[in-house]
Amino acid sequence: MVTIGGTGVMLLAALASLVVFALIASGLSRRLGRVTAIALAGWAWTVVVLGILTLLPAQWGTGFVPAESRLGTCSMDYGGPAPDGFWILSGSQRMLNVAVFVPAGALWVLGVSRWRRGWLLAPAGLIGLGLYSVVIELLQLALARIDRACDITDVVDNVTGALMGGAIGVVLALVLRPWRHRRHDTAR
Repeated sequence: MVTIGGTGVMLLAALASLVVFALIASGLSRRLGRVTAIALAGWAWTVVVLGILTLLPAQWGTGFVPAESRLGTCSMDYGGPAPDGFWILSGSQRMLNVAVFVPAGALWVLGVSRWRRGWLLAPAGLIGLGLYSVVIELLQLALARIDRACDITDVVDNVTGALMGGAIGVVLALVLRPWRHRRHDTAR
């Protein structure tokens, strides 16, 4: 049986995807402007990294986790038994769950602020990030092999991080003003 996972694999996958999205940002920057291109490619990269961090086993060689030893439903015990944290970011698991969604929220809001429809796209994207969190938790429940648990606390923490990031994105948009590059804008 082939097993994959562990923090080394997660970091390698995140770095490989960073190269891909940096090339995408470079290709889009002339058409969209540098701020918007970097923000949208960065947002896409953070969404991929969130999938990597949450859907790969945290430990190398987890192997098969028997169905009878895993939970059959999501834990609805808000604030329930969260581990002490992850070796990359000390502190609580809850703090990590908030922190990993902040960049996605910030980059999304900054990226769509270029367009007039940004005031509709920004909240829609933040709702989408909340739904992405729900999908991740449901996949963790369905995929016994990755040895992860579905928990409502994670969803609440992830949504909190996305909203905090959205607020940061508004501030960044006001400072960086990506709408200055509208001369090539076709999506008004």
